[in-house]
Amino acid sequence: MELTPEITDRLLKLEEKYTAMGQDMGSYLDGLLYADFLTYWDYIHLDTLLSLQNPKTPFPDEEIFIMYHQITELYFKLTLHECRQIAEHTELTAAFFTTRVKRINAYFNALTTSFEVMVDGMDKEQFLKFRMSLLPASGFQSGQYRMIEICATDFNRLVDKSKRTELANASIEEQFEHIYWKFGATELASGKQTLTLKQFIKKYAGQFLQLAKERVATNFSALYLQLQAKGEDVSALAEELRKLDLYVNVEWPLSHYKSAVRYLEKDPVDVAATGGTNWQKYLPPRFQKRIFYPYLWTEEQMEEWGKGWVLEVLKSQRREK
Repeated sequence: MELTPEITDRLLKLEEKYTAMGQDMGSYLDGLLYADFLTYWDYIHLDTLLSLQNPKTPFPDEEIFIMYHQITELYFKLTLHECRQIAEHTELTAAFFTTRVKRINAYFNALTTSFEVMVDGMDKEQFLKFRMSLLPASGFQSGQYRMIEICATDFNRLVDKSKRTELANASIEEQFEHIYWKFGATELASGKQTLTLKQFIKKYAGQFLQLAKERVATNFSALYLQLQAKGEDVSALAEELRKLDLYVNVEWPLSHYKSAVRYLEKDPVDVAATGGTNWQKYLPPRFQKRIFYPYLWTEEQMEEWGKGWVLEVLKSQRREK
């Protein structure tokens, strides 16, 4: 084979690279000579990935339940990957910020539009049986989802709405004691913390508090206001942040609410969710009124937050029964 000027140039650049690192280029070329070609299945660890579904019961639809939750967590990991790029960018611009939030919105769009798999993609009787083997585990215990919330907004906006004003200037530790999702994991009968919640706090509380402190000035809300104050054009960014607000605080919890109504609502008594979470009060957006970017919405929009969506879900589910 002829050593063209292009190949010679590349070899010289490789030699410069390895010399700068104190390495011998010849040794690396030997490695290339003996290395096998990369395959798709090895690159993404396909065999390992496909071995990670381990149902606890013989019901076939439990495997659907497992795989969809695994897919969800991978999308959350993609989202946190974008969150880090935004927060850690040394010279953040509105354009870069907007592009990355668009990616996040694409991930959540994929999640919300595919959630019909959970609403109608499993046999109801199978679900009500295999879910009992999962106690006290619950999708409530997704640590990555809580991290996304922390990255997206000022921490005080994640405080239960009854305490937000009172704790506006409190420490992160104090605010964490009243974070909204703790009130969604109380025992329906006694009002005590569920084992689901106790497990969750034990595993993740330290990580959540650390991340919240790291993101005081680099959460999406803080960064948006900083760019706006610098005089950057943030109109496109504002539109993407509004979409994110709806995806995370309305569409995603509402998708779960539809699933809960489908599988857990029965007359005369509702079935408790896996882990005992109070899904009737915890999931509907109109009850929680979590809004990441209130300055991007009108008073009327915030007053009506989530109401229309929830009412429509209830109507449609009633019609299907």
